[in-house]
Amino acid sequence: MWNVGVYIALTIAIFGAIIAVAAAAVVFVIRLKRKEKPNLSSIDSDMELQQLGFSVRTAASDKKVSFEGSQEGLDHVHLTPRKGLLELYTIEELKKATEDFNPGNQIEGKVYHGRLNGKNMAIKLIKTEHVSNVEVRLFSDATHQHPNIIRLLGTCVTEGSSSFLVFEYAKNGSLKDWLHGGLAMKNQFIASCYCFLTWKQRLRISRDVAVALQYMHQVMNPSYIHRNIKSKNIFLDEDFNAKVGDFGIRNSSVEDETKYPDVSTNPATWNLGYLAPEYLHQGVVSPAVDIFAYGVVLLSILSGKTPITRPDNKGGTNVWLSEKIKAILVSENKDELRQWMDCALGENYWFDTALTMANLARACTEEDPCLRPNAGEIVEKLSRLMDESPEDEHMLICESSCKPLVNSSTNNSSE
Repeated sequence: MWNVGVYIALTIAIFGAIIAVAAAAVVFVIRLKRKEKPNLSSIDSDMELQQLGFSVRTAASDKKVSFEGSQEGLDHVHLTPRKGLLELYTIEELKKATEDFNPGNQIEGKVYHGRLNGKNMAIKLIKTEHVSNVEVRLFSDATHQHPNIIRLLGTCVTEGSSSFLVFEYAKNGSLKDWLHGGLAMKNQFIASCYCFLTWKQRLRISRDVAVALQYMHQVMNPSYIHRNIKSKNIFLDEDFNAKVGDFGIRNSSVEDETKYPDVSTNPATWNLGYLAPEYLHQGVVSPAVDIFAYGVVLLSILSGKTPITRPDNKGGTNVWLSEKIKAILVSENKDELRQWMDCALGENYWFDTALTMANLARACTEEDPCLRPNAGEIVEKLSRLMDESPEDEHMLICESSCKPLVNSSTNNSSE
């Protein structure tokens, strides 16, 4: 009887084991089929992402993803499709960053200081139609971001007429703030406690801007012509490295040489002083247009003066910086050149270096664009000057008593 009970128990155990194995097999097959079954919603989502042309941050997370086409709903913007890490900010985020665009956060004009997720940023209000003119290839490759070009962090495109560009924040403001703003203009948006730019800082800033132009004119393909080089659009980081900005106003592609500049007829307008004659009168666009404007910036760096100044007497004519330096150099009056230099420098600069830079600026502002040096030649000249400059920042004016003011070889910048 005992043996019968054992057989019955053993049979039940074996049968239960068979049922368990069969159940496990069924579950495994079901799971395998589920894995093989395609997730249509996931594929659709991936297809949509592949059609986008820049990187955006979704509302659900802060993760960045690289896209390859143009985003639905922003087809009218036509941002250049490039791989990168540009973010798409919402208007709510920008309001939060600027405390609802509080006037206290207004840096200048339509540019506001913002802070979001611990990051400082400069937020610029522009017309939505101008977003399409942003040359994303200047900014979108974060791995190869040029150190002398202000970084575009992202955009905010609205359904209305106004949109926003979000740039990296320049802790020491613009070159204009330092040259033409006056010492009383130093404010919460400028980190440095210094009151003026030293000679070495001016020399380095001059070289940095030239390096940026060299990249735009001679490295990028096709070349990029900025057409708006001026002290207001040159920004200084915490170490006073210069970064060229303001690329979002007009399309400056080399292929588009038909647009005439939209300038004020008022000769006292500063912007007029940056414009090359062939651009101002004929609408001709070439890299030489940027070189002319750079020459005017270089003159401002040396003298601290604006491109155009009003005469002291009512009957006088406006003084153009690019013309004034030519008269000074031709006169060969060294005292006149010293008086023309920025008084904030005192005697803490090297006269020979200043003279070389003045001649270089004169060459950049030649009326004939063919006589102007290219950006690479300017970089070579300024790099040599920096290498030859003494280490002591506080050396007094040093000059060669027999050296003429006018350099007969100024047109050859590789001298």
